[in-house]
Amino acid sequence: MDFFSAYDQGFVRVAAATVPTAIADPGANTATIVAFARELADQGVGLIVYPELCVSGYALEDLLLTGTLLEGVETALATVAHETADLAPVMAVGAPLAWRNRVYNCAVILHRGEILGVAPKSYLPTYREFYERRHFAPGDDVRATITLAGRAVPFGPDLLFAASDVPGFVLHVEVCEDMWVPIPPSSAAALAGATVLANLSGSPITVTKAEDRKLLARASSSRCLAAYVFAAAGEGESTTDLSWDGQTFVYENADLLGESERFPAGPRATVVDVDLDRLVAERRRQGTFDDNRRTHAATLDGFRTVSFALRPPRDDIGLRRAVDRFPFVPDDPDRLALDCYEAYHIQVSGLVQRMRAIGSPKAVIGVSGGLDSTHALIVCARAMDLLGRPRSDILAYTMPGFATSAGTRSNAELLSRGLGVSFAELDIRPAAEQMLRDMGHPYAVTPAAERGREVYDVTFENVQAGARTSLLFRLANRHGGMVLGTGDLSELALGWCTYGVGDHMSHYNVNASVPKTLIQHLIRWCAASGEYDAATKKTLLAILGTEISPELVPAKNGKIQSTEASIGPYELADFALFYLTRYGLRPSKVLFLAEHAWSDASKGAWPPNISEAK
Repeated sequence: MDFFSAYDQGFVRVAAATVPTAIADPGANTATIVAFARELADQGVGLIVYPELCVSGYALEDLLLTGTLLEGVETALATVAHETADLAPVMAVGAPLAWRNRVYNCAVILHRGEILGVAPKSYLPTYREFYERRHFAPGDDVRATITLAGRAVPFGPDLLFAASDVPGFVLHVEVCEDMWVPIPPSSAAALAGATVLANLSGSPITVTKAEDRKLLARASSSRCLAAYVFAAAGEGESTTDLSWDGQTFVYENADLLGESERFPAGPRATVVDVDLDRLVAERRRQGTFDDNRRTHAATLDGFRTVSFALRPPRDDIGLRRAVDRFPFVPDDPDRLALDCYEAYHIQVSGLVQRMRAIGSPKAVIGVSGGLDSTHALIVCARAMDLLGRPRSDILAYTMPGFATSAGTRSNAELLSRGLGVSFAELDIRPAAEQMLRDMGHPYAVTPAAERGREVYDVTFENVQAGARTSLLFRLANRHGGMVLGTGDLSELALGWCTYGVGDHMSHYNVNASVPKTLIQHLIRWCAASGEYDAATKKTLLAILGTEISPELVPAKNGKIQSTEASIGPYELADFALFYLTRYGLRPSKVLFLAEHAWSDASKGAWPPNISEAK
């Protein structure tokens, strides 16, 4: 396995291609198709999807029924196969083909000089500007083998093309209108195992139709947990009564991986890398996908699989897809604002219901002046408002230890008083020092002037964290309250918390599913909401500008204890956390994605209020 190979890392490079069409001139179209295929093959592409009827042209009217054209098309297909025999990509090209007494609108699948199969269009539009049934027969019930270019090839909409040397790459091809019906052929194909769904389209353009196509493709890719590759006819098609925009795009499980400009002059393609591992993992995780397969097993058993060896490039061809540096934090400001709105209200509503369910206790929370306790306190204050209870029912305690700074101590009090919650200070140092003394810890038995870093060990740190949590639980007992946890998802995942009687424990933790990188944006979103006065907003912004620190070890040479100096940047931790928990990716692939996301700061978008300097 080559670490830098996109194919070895579970991707397949696909191209949704549109090319200028020469009406009723299969020879000219063949030259265009082959030339563009060579260009795309040089880019490491493993699949090329061309438009519907691109070998002949779509807008041919009754010429589609003539023997001269149909013979020319068959000759052209043989030429395409011969001229691309040395190319790696599997190709889907559109062509009219005669069989028995009818003509079929087909997608012809070719690879390395062979025609692997032919998929006829199942559903023929005969409404508005369309009257395809005048020329074509529907192929929905065809299950046959035909002779094409002198060879027997499978013929039908039931064909799956599986790459034996690219795990997870199983292709199904449908044609234009097939995706507009309530149950597209690709839906059954996905249940039968197809991960990449291709659509060859001759769809003429009307106002708003481009968005309709994307809506359908996105929905298909989402429901089918698949990639959807769409290529429409464009330049060169007849404009007697229609027009064409050459739209191309690729979706992967509802995510738009890429799209090309519309109304192009000359060949254009959307070239992107589809993550096959992601699709396989999603299907494995979403059990109802396989339940649906079992429901339709009798139908799905009829699919025929055509195996082929893709033999793609295995060297470093880069990565043709955007990889978010902050997968928990959208780059788009509007999307980020919506995510913050939803996350905040999920937290608030969860806490409201929990407090109702256990009898409206008071909320007991330790506030440090750091990010996590700040956000938990904000959430709790809003929950009390919705419950119709006074914010004074929130009992906020700051509990300074051996390394608490004046700045964080001040911010904790300013925020608490600004929010109108009950606030008190409880110094844990006497109790912590007594515990250290009782266990004979060097810190408690060494003169202050002689103390050094060697005594600031994990015991020294955890005694403080444990003292705080123990005190909060006893305060909850005393006041009939519940301890509100503050630790975030990133800390829990990394084990950056004190297990047992420590910040690992609480009665209810509103931050447990919120990563550190998102919490910062949640606080900033709350600060900008207009809900708080100027002084409180200033405090929130000051907290955002504070170094992330547990403040358990005293500063040395003016430098406070840094969390990220110990565990690394939260940005990278959350990056790995996302891909591990969301998709279960192997460590080498997470590293591969991180390298492409972070190696060049000038590439890609950054979320608002994120510094590239770090």
